[in-house]
Amino acid sequence: MTSISLPRKVFQGVAKRADMFRMFDRHAKRPDRFDGDQSAHYAGEWFEIDETSYSYMLDILPPLWMRGPIFAMREFMTGSVTSVFYAIRIDDAVRYFHTYCDLSDPNSVEAMRSAILDRETRPVRAMSRQERLEHIWSTTADDYRGYAGPRWPKPMQGHRTVMLYGGREGSFMKLLNTLSDDEVAAKLPVHLRHLPTVLAA
Repeated sequence: MTSISLPRKVFQGVAKRADMFRMFDRHAKRPDRFDGDQSAHYAGEWFEIDETSYSYMLDILPPLWMRGPIFAMREFMTGSVTSVFYAIRIDDAVRYFHTYCDLSDPNSVEAMRSAILDRETRPVRAMSRQERLEHIWSTTADDYRGYAGPRWPKPMQGHRTVMLYGGREGSFMKLLNTLSDDEVAAKLPVHLRHLPTVLAA
């Protein structure tokens, strides 16, 4: 089944190897992980890595295929979705990226490359609200993020949650996509809090 998930950046900055491995399955604790087609959870995700991580992944196993500086892993995450790694020249520098592409779509690899180029060649360094939320999810430890369970209202169950600190009221879980701007800023590292916000990324 071809995924209709759009390309989306899920980490701001360059992920080192430990971060890369941690983000390979950001959805590992999802309660319905083994139910039905999971392609949409993964296909379209991408983030930047360093050259060392790119080379390491190329050397781990023979790739499924290699087309110049782009190669795909032969171990699939789910269905027809697998890791595809890119080396892309942007502004006179070669940069490296990990993505999840749905190979049942013959255009997915080139579409992902185009999306990365479009995102990373913007003249203003900015993050969309969705990118901010995805970065928070990517960098929050498993003990402080989860999924709304049976104690939540039915329409909210299964949605992602993160822990917030309420001062004297103690800690509590809140749906990721309902965080206020102030809560988002508080969860981001200091160097990302004041980046311009864009409507789409």
